[in-house]
Amino acid sequence: MSCLETIDLVHHYSPIEKVLDHVNIQVEEGSIYGFLGPNGAGKTTTLKLILGLLKRQQGSITVFGRPFESNRVAILKKIGSLVETPSLYAHLTGYENLSVLRKVYQCPKENIQRALDVVGLSHTGGKKAGQFSLGMKQRLSIAMALLNDPSLLFLDEPTNGLDPNGMIEIRELLRQLNKNTGVTIIISSHLLAEIEKLVTDVGIIHKGRIMFQGSLQELKMKQQQLQSIALQTSNNVRATEVISKMRLTSHIENNRVILPALIKDQIALLNRELVNIGVDVYEIRHVSNDLESIFMDIINN
Repeated sequence: MSCLETIDLVHHYSPIEKVLDHVNIQVEEGSIYGFLGPNGAGKTTTLKLILGLLKRQQGSITVFGRPFESNRVAILKKIGSLVETPSLYAHLTGYENLSVLRKVYQCPKENIQRALDVVGLSHTGGKKAGQFSLGMKQRLSIAMALLNDPSLLFLDEPTNGLDPNGMIEIRELLRQLNKNTGVTIIISSHLLAEIEKLVTDVGIIHKGRIMFQGSLQELKMKQQQLQSIALQTSNNVRATEVISKMRLTSHIENNRVILPALIKDQIALLNRELVNIGVDVYEIRHVSNDLESIFMDIINN
């Protein structure tokens, strides 16, 4: 069942600048959806339209099976969001920051402590938010997004600026949150290697257009299709000549010969041919492209 669906979203910031070009995304309930793209691709604009922070110009948005515009207030009550820079009161504690926001949400007071517990900030006591580390500030911002017990959570670059340990902590927090509460999470990011470890579904946007949408498994199938073979030999130039005679393409990269993935029989034949002409073969191995390589292949082609 779809938790969110957009149909043909188009948005202009000026008559000649089309930021979104018929964007169609579909997010399944209970999923962790990675919304990926380089800076300026249209990720934040799409999220702002879905959250009603920008006026819709063309297209439609459906959330929880209902049109957004005619059910705006009811839908927003079930949504939590962290978009761009979090707004924290530096002179207030984490608890006090959430207390201010609770009055806006008009939610139960016990939600404050529960949100702090979920993000691991229940121990901060009287420490002011201005004294928090960057990772703690991100956790507090996520707690603010969780204060109203949302069914759908939007996070725009939630690990931006964090060190590797902070990224791991936030990633595990989101994974447990999704597992334990069933909340649907949409994460906008350009940190592809980090997102690959977390999401179940992926949407890739480039220059305002959706280039790929599907499960992480479908994306990994593309990864398998983009596998290559790497050879280490005593004479890479002669090795490329042999490969060319086999009507295969290859190139030398980082002192290795790189060529498209081969079946076992082809690998055995290539190895024999190289040994027969006196080229020593030190290593033959498959090389799988990571998400970043797949991403670049999708947007460039």
